[in-house]
Order: sequence, then C-alpha cells, then structure tokens
Amino acid sequence: MPLNVEKIRAICFDVDGTLSDTDDMFIQKLERILRPIRFLLPQHDPKRAARRLVMWSEAPGNFLIGIPDTLGVDDEIVAVMEWLNRHRPRPIKNFLLIPGVKEMLQSLSARYPLAVVSTREAGSTRHFLDQFELTPFFQVIVTGQTAKHTKPYPDPILYAAKALNIPPESCLMVGDTTVDMRAASAAGAQKVGVLCGFGEESELRQRGADMILATTPELVPVLEE
Repeated sequence: MPLNVEKIRAICFDVDGTLSDTDDMFIQKLERILRPIRFLLPQHDPKRAARRLVMWSEAPGNFLIGIPDTLGVDDEIVAVMEWLNRHRPRPIKNFLLIPGVKEMLQSLSARYPLAVVSTREAGSTRHFLDQFELTPFFQVIVTGQTAKHTKPYPDPILYAAKALNIPPESCLMVGDTTVDMRAASAAGAQKVGVLCGFGEESELRQRGADMILATTPELVPVLEE
C-alpha cells in the first residue's frame, strides 16, 4: 500500500543504517579484497557481499535474523540475540552520521513526536545520540533491552507508541532492513525502507515497505507534501 502521510502522528527511527552511517571506506576496501573470489559470492557481487559482512560487524542481530527469515527459525535467533544484548553489550565506538540526518530531525521534531527503536543495547545507542547531540529530538528511546522482545517482534514499536500516547497504526517506522519492516507490520504501523543502510530494495518491498527512499533525510519533503 502507498504511504498515507495524513495518518502519521509519530515517527520511529532505527539507528544502524538509518541514522548512523556505515563505514563506506571500509566497505570499499573489503570489496577490493573480495573481487578475486567474486565467483564464489552470491550474484557474483563483491560490493553486496562487503555490505553484508559490515552488517554482521555493525548489526549482528539484524544479520542473524535475515539469514533464517524464510526458514522459520528466526524465533530462536531472536532469543539468542536478546540474550547477547543483555549479557554481552557491544563495545562503545565512535559512529558516523548519515549526512542530513540532524537537519531532518530538527525539521520533523517540530511537527511530530519522535522515537528511536533500535536493536542496539542502551549504552551504545545513547552514545551515538549524544555524540551528535541528537538526544533532545527524541521523546522515547527504545533499545534492545527496553521491551520484552526486540525487532522483528512488534514489542519495541508498541512500547514507543504507548509511551508517546499514540496508536501504533498512527506511527511510521523508518528503517533499512527487513527486521524493521516486519516489526512495523506486526505492530500495525506504516513503514518506510531506506537504502542508505544494509537492506536492498527488493527485500524491503517484499516485506511490505509502503515507500522506499534512497536515504533517510528524503523523508522530509515526502512528509511536507
């Protein structure tokens, strides 16, 4: 279904690949390393493989869930991921910000309540937001440790909607992976897939994205229209 802008009363944002940029320089170096063995790679595409490997290092939960998505064993993977989030937090690091994200949040926060809905643990999520002074834009911050279950379950989006006192069907989830799309569908929220992260257009559309954008800040003119 096409995106119904008039229905949107709040916006939830994923972090990795949606607000936080991947290290494109690292992807380029990894792509060069993989080129000699491209014949072994899916679709013989070293760039795609490089992005998937970076996804593993940056967002292992999303990567793990993506593999068994069609095999019906993702419940077990989610359980493992949730245990890791609670018991083995990922190390704090310096992040990269997708160009235009801060300006986008400044614009949208004046018109919509905003929430972070991430599978990251609380420490690294807040470190990213604080590093770029983004925290004040968000009324709710949901991490991998906040709700009973994390994405692709609907719990994090339902938690954010309840905290914002807005029905989940009036929320928009913005993310870069099928995990975000599945969580939004399960919560009854609308969903926008962005291509500046780890996901690919075909898989995001297959998981029901209401709209696909090349990069997250393109959301501003869409909502202004």
